[in-house]
Amino acid sequence: MSECAVIGAGAWGTTISILLAGNGHNVKLWSYEAELVPEMEERRENGKYLPGFPLPASISPVSDLDEALSGIEIAVLAVPTQFLRQTINKCASSLAHGPIVASASKGIEENTLKLPHEIIGEIYKKDVCVISGPNLSKEIANGLPAAAVAASKDASSAKKIQQLLSSDRFRVYTNDDVIGVELGGALKNVIAIAAGVVDGFEMGNNAKAAIMIRGIAEITRLGIALGAKPQTFAGLSGMGDLITTCAGNLSRNHYVGYQLAKGKKIEEILSSMKDVAEGVPTSRAAAKLAAKHKIELPITQQVQEVIFAGKDPYRAIVSLMQRTPTSE
Repeated sequence: MSECAVIGAGAWGTTISILLAGNGHNVKLWSYEAELVPEMEERRENGKYLPGFPLPASISPVSDLDEALSGIEIAVLAVPTQFLRQTINKCASSLAHGPIVASASKGIEENTLKLPHEIIGEIYKKDVCVISGPNLSKEIANGLPAAAVAASKDASSAKKIQQLLSSDRFRVYTNDDVIGVELGGALKNVIAIAAGVVDGFEMGNNAKAAIMIRGIAEITRLGIALGAKPQTFAGLSGMGDLITTCAGNLSRNHYVGYQLAKGKKIEEILSSMKDVAEGVPTSRAAAKLAAKHKIELPITQQVQEVIFAGKDPYRAIVSLMQRTPTSE
């Protein structure tokens, strides 16, 4: 039994807490929204972000960060990437005693163009483990089988996270390519928005397959430029996560693209959602990274133009189809 803290009580953070509790660990689940804590304590359910799934007795909802991080061996950060810096700054003193820190955030910080492990690393001067993969919260909380990757330069940290989370329904692999695992988890959200646009316009499976395969090609292109291993993007945190997120149904980034194709404005779409669609800010951050490294990311570029420059989503698809033919 380990003492764990999960920082972030969204759907994914709550699901990780349920996984840990199901494996016999004690978990303190920290919520930024303090008003959710008494509700979770009383109803034993996160009614806002993961309704219908009971919280085991070994999960203790808390709203105080110091309380959440006191006496713990493992801290899992599961907050949206754009809020990760302000959260980790508040955690600095509490993390000084050196628990294993894992990041379950997926995105790229807009202002600095940094990945989550880099943001955390500015404060926490040890190797950070990252968790990624094709992981839809509701399916996992419902006990359906799934797999994920725990990546760290410190093999012992990755192995520890693997042991903590693994069960007969949740299989965890280890990896040492932190950049590749994080980048795959971040950029697949951008491609999923494009896939949602394709589905919203009912353009068919051929078009969607093309978006996905050319999407993984540009994810890999940027990954290699940043020092990732190309084979990582053929794995769970690359193609695996991309397939799941582009499928629709439970994917909030796919939902954003679908609604854009139906004529809704981005502000209207985001205001109707409880959870954060990480692909929205990540599209702009990734486009900036591409420009910095002089790399072409045509799908990402079109997505960020639709979201931030008001480009018609149908014209964005046309722009992709009319690009100068090249080799694969």
